[in-house]
Amino acid sequence: MKRELGIGRCGLACCLCSENTVCSGCNSGQCPDRDRCENRRCSMAKGFTHCYECPEPCTKGLLGKTKAYAFTRFAGLYGEECLLDCLERNEKNGVVYHRIGITGDYDDFDDADALIEWLRTGHRQNESGENR
Repeated sequence: MKRELGIGRCGLACCLCSENTVCSGCNSGQCPDRDRCENRRCSMAKGFTHCYECPEPCTKGLLGKTKAYAFTRFAGLYGEECLLDCLERNEKNGVVYHRIGITGDYDDFDDADALIEWLRTGHRQNESGENR
């Protein structure tokens, strides 16, 4: 984990991204998607460093995906440092951010609330609500 890269504007974990050997994150000015990223444009236009600072509910751009949306909501609720702490804990427990290409264990969720709960507790619930 490259904690110093933190969280991208859209909530994705630059610190764990498999692309972070060639990308220094969206706030570095070197992001390869900087000219076409809707979340970057929008947050900059509103004067925010991250989408989680915006009070408006949003599913624009990458926030239309469960992982980015849940990470953004989590950071808005608990703070970026808490999100980084939880990601680091999960990584130490074997959770993989990018397993195949840019898809990993956090992409297994269709429900943002379930992903937020897993981030918060480190325990994943099965369909009956029990921890596994």
